[in-house]
Amino acid sequence: MNSRTRDALALVALMASTALAALAVPSLHAAEPVPAAGASAAADDSAPSSASRGYLARESVREWIRETSAERGLDRHRVAGLFARLQPREDILAKIAAPAERTLTWREYRPIFLGDERAADGRAFLIEYAETFARATERFGVPAETIAAIIGVETFYGRYRGKDAVLESLATLAFDYPPRATFFASELAEFLVLAEAEGWNPLEIRGSYAGAMGLAQFISSSYRAYAIDFDDDGKVDLFDSPADAIGSVANYLVRHGWQRDEPVARRWEPAADARDAARALVRKRLEPVVAPETVAALGFDGADAAGDARLSVMTFAGSGGEEFWVGYTNFYAITRYNHSRLYALAVHQLAEALATES
Repeated sequence: MNSRTRDALALVALMASTALAALAVPSLHAAEPVPAAGASAAADDSAPSSASRGYLARESVREWIRETSAERGLDRHRVAGLFARLQPREDILAKIAAPAERTLTWREYRPIFLGDERAADGRAFLIEYAETFARATERFGVPAETIAAIIGVETFYGRYRGKDAVLESLATLAFDYPPRATFFASELAEFLVLAEAEGWNPLEIRGSYAGAMGLAQFISSSYRAYAIDFDDDGKVDLFDSPADAIGSVANYLVRHGWQRDEPVARRWEPAADARDAARALVRKRLEPVVAPETVAALGFDGADAAGDARLSVMTFAGSGGEEFWVGYTNFYAITRYNHSRLYALAVHQLAEALATES
């Protein structure tokens, strides 16, 4: 693979995951004067192109700061001081408009995450933190290879953690991306609370364009809800503690339905006369809805492994043509980490590669 191809794949991989870094500016804990609203109070707009004066020129943003600060117990003057340093980011809006999971086929997506280099780094990661992985598997029931595969897909084992300022990214998406403004406004508030609780300078934290952070790429609400101290040093650190990242990934999966010793997904080759009926079972929703007996009647021989649980039937445009797959409960649990079947299948196949070659 030449350097140009490698750089291109790295960029796409970053747009499918990421997190971290630092740039020096005042922290949330430093007293900040309230920027003057003055004559700009009448300008309440939403498009970055019309917001060159910054977020505090918008009444809607100032109102959000007042309400969120009161609801979350934050100092509104300090929050306003942070916002005085932010500008809408057109590049963030461009990235979220075309994430890899929506624009690539499986044939294009798979090579990004299933290359020899990522598998080799995954095996090395499993060996280096073998004791930690063993503890996580014993406690949570998630195979070490699955945990390692998620970290590998997310950040290439810490190699690509994201370069976007999380606060500015979240502000851009909260106030300039109407399709998911409510979600990102909530994440913005969660990030401010998290930064204060952890003693972070909010302007220093970097991650993905969507605000995911650390080795495990947790968004702020997930960091607060599911990240754990797994190295027993008295703090949760997904940026610099691989042990905390390993334990937190396992905890997240279990909290989202992972079942110990249960399968994830199986490739299916329906008979020629059953392919149309199999395609008819494919649903856009990620949640499994197909009864095991339905796919069993079409010749799928792995239905018994599901027990009473529902299944997902999926098709992917692979390098050899159309691929049929059946996902179990644990496949759905992986899609709770990233809401994409492409992502979950990449994690599953990387985990299989790590298990085979470890």
